[in-house]
Amino acid sequence: MIQRIQSIYLLLSGIASSVLSLYVPYGLDKNEVLLFAKEKPFLIGLFMGSAGLSLITIFLFKNRKLQFVLGRINIILNFILLGVFVYWSLTVSGEAMVSEKGIGMLIPIISIVLLVMANKAIKKDENLVKSVDRLR
Repeated sequence: MIQRIQSIYLLLSGIASSVLSLYVPYGLDKNEVLLFAKEKPFLIGLFMGSAGLSLITIFLFKNRKLQFVLGRINIILNFILLGVFVYWSLTVSGEAMVSEKGIGMLIPIISIVLLVMANKAIKKDENLVKSVDRLR
């Protein structure tokens, strides 16, 4: 059901994790070469895992509890991805793999915000259904 607001949030999170991660650089190396996630299998795996989980979660609209749990798992996955970026940017000075940070390092943060908003809407729907069931 794409008309629910959490489906829109999950779709935007999936697009951010998949499309933006392929075309937005996450940094520059010491030779001023742009670094893309598609060049690193580990990063592209995490990004595509997050995007796939977001898209799977959209179609679980009949099971809101599972949808909520998968949203939380996706948030944890994005925190791991953010941790990898922070680790790479803070390690070895001088000869670091990433010498300058790019806008691509913000993709997990954008995805986390969208997933939190989706989980909030899922919880709101669940509470609405529970309140209607109490009236019967």
